[in-house]
Amino acid sequence: MVSVIVPARNEEVCLGTCLESLVVQTGVDFEIIVVDDGSADRTREIAESFPGVRVVNPGSLPPGWTGKNNAIVAGAATARGEWLLFTDADTVHRVGSLERALAEAQQRRAALLSYSPEQEVHGFWEKAVMPVIFAELASVYRPSQVSDPASPAAAANGQYILASREAYDAVGGHAAVATSLLEDVALARAVKASGRRIFFRYGGDAVRTRMYRSFAQLREGWIKNLALLFRSPVRLAVLRFTEFVLIVGSAVVAFLMELRGRTVASVAVGVFTVTLAAMLLQRIRKAHFSWDANVLALIGLPIFSYLLLRSKAAYQKGTISWKGRQYAGSLNPAISDEVLARRRGHSSRATSTQGQTWFI
Repeated sequence: MVSVIVPARNEEVCLGTCLESLVVQTGVDFEIIVVDDGSADRTREIAESFPGVRVVNPGSLPPGWTGKNNAIVAGAATARGEWLLFTDADTVHRVGSLERALAEAQQRRAALLSYSPEQEVHGFWEKAVMPVIFAELASVYRPSQVSDPASPAAAANGQYILASREAYDAVGGHAAVATSLLEDVALARAVKASGRRIFFRYGGDAVRTRMYRSFAQLREGWIKNLALLFRSPVRLAVLRFTEFVLIVGSAVVAFLMELRGRTVASVAVGVFTVTLAAMLLQRIRKAHFSWDANVLALIGLPIFSYLLLRSKAAYQKGTISWKGRQYAGSLNPAISDEVLARRRGHSSRATSTQGQTWFI
C-alpha cells in the first residue's frame, strides 16, 4: 500500500482538483490522508467531501517546528502504507502516475524518489520569474548527480516525494528536520547520508502544479526558500542583475550606434547582445517552460535578484513569514555535517523530548 499524505493549510482554491486527480489512481492499493493544518477556509469541508479520504488534525505546533513538518508528521503517524507519498495540495496528478512512480522507485532501487513537477504559470509575474528560478535550481541540483550514489549531492522537491516507510522511519522522518523551512532537501540529505539511494528527475509526465497565484504569494514563498537553496545568494543576485544590464544595455548601445550611422560597430555590439541572450535562453530552456515564459525570463532576471537579496535579508533578521505564521529562520543547515557523519557511521541514537523523536 501507498499512503498519500497531503498537508493543507487554507487550500480551498486547489485542494479539490488535487484530490480529484488522486482518488482515480489505479494499479496500486493506496490511502489518502489530508492533514488540515488549522485552515480558516473550506479546506476541511472539501477534503471530507471525498469518500475514503481521511482528514486528520496535526495538533498544536511544537516550539521551533514549521507548520508543514508538523502536519506531515501527524499524517505519517496514522499512515498504514509501506510507501509514503508526500504531495502538496496545489498538485495535479496524471492518471496512473502513482503506479508508475512506485514501479520506477523499485526499478531504481531508490528508498526515496522525488519528481520536480511541471510548473503551470499564468500572467506576467509567474512567467517572468519562475523560469529563471527553476533554471538556476536545475544547474545547482542536477538530477544526474543527485541520483548518483557516489555523489554527495542530495535534493528533493517537496511537492512530490515518494519514500519507503523503512527508510523514512530509519532517518527520523520529518521530525528529524522539523525546524527546517527547506524540509524536502534536508530529508533527501538524511536519506542519502544513511547509505540509501535517492532518485530525482523532472516529472512533468507524472504531476503538475501552480505554486503561486499572485505576486504577493510568489514573493513570500521565494523569500522563504531562496537563501536556503543557493550557497551564495548575494553573489548570484549580482551575477544575474549584471547579466540583465549587459543584455539590455548592449542592445540599447547597438541601436544608438545604428542611428548614428556606425553600422560596423552596431553589428559588433549586436552580435554580443545576441550571444548573451542566446546563452540565457539556452539556460532557461532546461527549466521546461513555454516559449513565452522563456522570452519573459529576461525581465525576470532583476526580479530574481531582488527576491534573492530579500530572502537573504529576511534570514539575517530572522523574520520569515509563510501562510500566516512567523518563523525565526536560520541559514544554518537543518542537519549539520556532524550529524550526517554520525549517520554514515551508523552511530545515531534517538532521544525523546515531549513525545517527539529527535535523531542526533
